[in-house]
Amino acid sequence: MEIQVISQHPPGGRCALYAGYAEVLARLSGARVEVAFTTHRDAHGNGYPSLLLDGAAVPPADGVILMPADILAALSIQGLDGESLIGLAEALEAPLERMLEGAG
Repeated sequence: MEIQVISQHPPGGRCALYAGYAEVLARLSGARVEVAFTTHRDAHGNGYPSLLLDGAAVPPADGVILMPADILAALSIQGLDGESLIGLAEALEAPLERMLEGAG
């Protein structure tokens, strides 16, 4: 699996969150991660902030911010089994919690 994070430089809130998600996915699945910096804003598309799995942007269910459930749904569509997803679900919460703590 290839993961690409499209980010502004320096990364802000969602860009940093999506990079955190990518780090978790790389650590637990062995996925290859690339971070691409751009000045083009196109959330959940070809600009920042976006997270792509094998070239496809992962859309957030709420239309605003990717949550762990959105990533798990995208991985499930790609064929990851339920057992693999359970461990990822908990691990993906950590970057989200860090972002929320930093905002509070």
